[in-house]
Amino acid sequence: MLRIHFTAEDLLRVRLAPGPDPLWEAVLSAHQVNQPGGPLVFAEWRSRVVSALTGEARSYLRLTPPRGYTPDFLTPAGGTTELGAGLETVLSTPSARFRDELELLGRQRDVPRWAVDLARSAPARRRLGQATQAYHDQALAPHWSAVRSAVEADVAAHVRTLTGGGTAALLSSVHPSVTWRDPVLRVETAADRDVYLEGRGITLQPAFFCWRAPISLADPGLAPVLVYPVPHRLSWLHPTGGGRHDRALAALLGRTRAAALSALTYGASTSELARHIGVSAPSASEHASVLRDAGLIASRRERNSVWHTLTPLGQAVLDGDRVLPASAASRAAPSLARIPASSSVRPRARRSSAHAR
Repeated sequence: MLRIHFTAEDLLRVRLAPGPDPLWEAVLSAHQVNQPGGPLVFAEWRSRVVSALTGEARSYLRLTPPRGYTPDFLTPAGGTTELGAGLETVLSTPSARFRDELELLGRQRDVPRWAVDLARSAPARRRLGQATQAYHDQALAPHWSAVRSAVEADVAAHVRTLTGGGTAALLSSVHPSVTWRDPVLRVETAADRDVYLEGRGITLQPAFFCWRAPISLADPGLAPVLVYPVPHRLSWLHPTGGGRHDRALAALLGRTRAAALSALTYGASTSELARHIGVSAPSASEHASVLRDAGLIASRRERNSVWHTLTPLGQAVLDGDRVLPASAASRAAPSLARIPASSSVRPRARRSSAHAR
């Protein structure tokens, strides 16, 4: 179990990332590409990516094994929502850190010859930047809208939790594998490690390609971050539109009500639902009431608004036969722990460097 120890000052410095971090999504999605027989929710995407990646993009995969250690320099502390800014930070990594983290990677797998030179070679760093950019352009950019929508919907839901219940409620709601018992946040992983924030606070980063288990940087000297999975739909590669299933759904529910069900894929308040489907708030409330009475959505009041989410039946109706089993995303998978199981270090201890999964 990962135990993150908070002080009173840390509770004032809990930050929820505003959207997807392209570098985290690159690393986590590369794990899925490198992992044959991975989660069903990424199977079709992986099949497309594996057959289409260029050699330049594939060189990025050599640094991102699906298990064990992945260099922390690939996901700079502090996070970003802009790939360009993130790449600048990656390429400005100190030479000593490049050397230390690649040495750790080399203990479990061969490091590409070009990457060995990252500590001392500007051309090698340019190649890292080009490989990361190529991988992102080919594997992520075509689907970035779906990634961003899912992550931003999760952020919006957690902002409501924070507004209604404060930091303790936010920490308690991060993920089913996470438990908050003041002053310790416990994360169910195979790793047995303690992290002491000591006033630095922590960033909560939702990630689309994070699967089942939250992860963190392995280096205790870096800015603390907890990356956690967002809810998924098996049909995320198939946005609802003019297909036969969507026409049948519109015939069954009515065009506006079918659009409302689709708009609630990642949850929405009544006012947000109204904006999504272009109706008044009272009309959106009426549509939500009908869907709720049919068992297709669930609603809960959060202070001055009502938040609506799909039920499993609602997902089944919306997706046809492309439904992600609820149990698949509910619990942590110990094999995805990103940090060595035996470590227990305070922030000022000798750096262990990078991500271990």
